[in-house]
Amino acid sequence: MRRLVVLVLLVATLGVVASSELAAEFEGATRFIADGDWPMWGSTLTRNMVSDATGLPAEWDTDTGLNVKWVAALGSTSYGNPVIADGKIFIGTNNDLMRAPDVAGDKGIVMAFRESDGKFLWQMVHDKLESGQVNDWPFQGICSSPTVDGDRLYYVSNRGEVVALDTEGFLDGENDGSFTDEVRAGEVDGDVVWSFDMIGQLDVFPHNMTSSSPAVYGDLVIVNTSNGRDEEGYLPSPHAPDLIALDKHTGKLVWRAAPLGEQILHGQWSSPAMAEIDGVMQVVIGQGDGWVRGFEATTGSMLWEFDTNPLDAEYPRTRNNIISTPVIWDNKVFVANGQDPENGEGRGRLHAINATKRGNITESGLVWRVEEIRRSLSTAAIHDGLLYLADFSGFFRCFDVNTGEEVWMYDTFAAVWGSPLVADNKVYLGDEDGDVIVLRAGREMEELAEMNLGNAVYGAPVVANSVLYINTRSQLYALVQQ
Repeated sequence: MRRLVVLVLLVATLGVVASSELAAEFEGATRFIADGDWPMWGSTLTRNMVSDATGLPAEWDTDTGLNVKWVAALGSTSYGNPVIADGKIFIGTNNDLMRAPDVAGDKGIVMAFRESDGKFLWQMVHDKLESGQVNDWPFQGICSSPTVDGDRLYYVSNRGEVVALDTEGFLDGENDGSFTDEVRAGEVDGDVVWSFDMIGQLDVFPHNMTSSSPAVYGDLVIVNTSNGRDEEGYLPSPHAPDLIALDKHTGKLVWRAAPLGEQILHGQWSSPAMAEIDGVMQVVIGQGDGWVRGFEATTGSMLWEFDTNPLDAEYPRTRNNIISTPVIWDNKVFVANGQDPENGEGRGRLHAINATKRGNITESGLVWRVEEIRRSLSTAAIHDGLLYLADFSGFFRCFDVNTGEEVWMYDTFAAVWGSPLVADNKVYLGDEDGDVIVLRAGREMEELAEMNLGNAVYGAPVVANSVLYINTRSQLYALVQQ
C-alpha cells in the first residue's frame, strides 16, 4: 500500500481473567461494553464498537475549547485507535513529533499518556526495517491498535514483531520480563517484556506494513501475521503462517494455522475477533484471499470458511480481500470486504454468516448478503437491531441486522478509512477530510452535527469512562460534555 492505511483499523483483551470466565462473558456474543475502560480494538473481543456511556458531546470547538478536555500531540500519522485502561492511554504513531530529541528519523512509535489530563508518560521506539518500503512503508508508524491485559500492553510493530510491554514503562524504575537489553531505558522509554519476530522466526513477508490488533484470550495472544505479496505480485513466503497464537507470558509460539499460500491476493491487515459459539471458543478473521474463517481458539484448527466474493470473481477487478475486522453478534459474523485503497474504489459486499456451521459454509452459512455497497475498510457496529457500516467511497449506511435491508444512507462526500462508534444514542464516524459526523442512532436518519478537526481521521472514535476520544493523523482529542 503506497500510503499504508492499515487502519487499523484495525486494533483484544479484557484484563486478567480466567479462560472460562472470558468464554462465559462472550457466550452468544450479544453484549457490548459498559462505560468503563476501552482496552482493545473494538472494545471487546467481539469487536462491536458500542458503549452504554451517556452524556457524550455532539459538538465541540477546538479553537475555544468548548467540550475539549485536553489535546495531545502525536506524530504526523496515526491509523490505529487509542486504547484506555487503568488510567493510561496508548496509541501508535510515527516519530515526526520527536518527543525524544536524540531519537531522529523515521521510526515506529507507541506513546503512553495519562488519562486524566493527557500528560505524556513514555514511548516505545522501533527502527524501520532495512528492506524499506516493500515491507515497512515510510512514515506510517505503528498502524494497529494495542491491547491492554492487566499490566501488559501487546501490539504488532512496524518491524513485524509481536511485542509485550510493561504498561508502566521505565517510570517504575524496574526492567520487567525476560528481555533486559533495551537500547533505551530512560524514564520516558518503553519497557519490553518480550518480543517475537514474525519475519525472522516464521519467514513472514509483509506487504508494505505489518498490522494486526491482538486478541488476548486466556494465556494466548492471537494475531494476523500480515504475510503477503511483493509489489510485483510475487509471493516470497508461501509457507509462512497467516494466523498465529503466542503464549502471552513468554512470547513462545503455541500454534500456527495452516497457511493460505498462493491464495493470498495482495496483503493481509485484518484483526481477529473472538466469541464462544455453540460451546466452542472461536477466532474469526478476514483473510487475504477474500474468505472469512473461524478457528478453534486453543489449537488453531479451522472450523469453517466462507467466501465473500462471487465464484467467478477475479482479482483485482472483482475479487476483494478483507481488511475490516469481523464483528460477532448472536452467533453470527458480520463482515464487509474491500481492497487496499491504492487500488481505488470498486464494488464490495457485506455478509451475515451463521458461525455455528462447519466446513465450507459459503452456501449453508449465508444468513444474508448485501451487494450494493462499495469496497469497505470499516468494521461494523451493531446496536438495537441495526448495523452501521461505512464504505471507502464515503457512503455510510444503516441496515436491519436481521434481514440486511437498508434502512438509510448518508453521504459523507469523503473517503472513509475508519469505523463507526455507537454510544449515547449517537453514531460517530470520522472521514479523510477531518470531519466527524454525529448522527442520531436509530431508524430515522438525523444529523446532529458535523465537526471538522483539521486533519484526516483514519481510525474510529472510542469512549472510555464517559470521555469521547478521537485521533486525527496528528492529534488525540479527549472530549466531554461541559
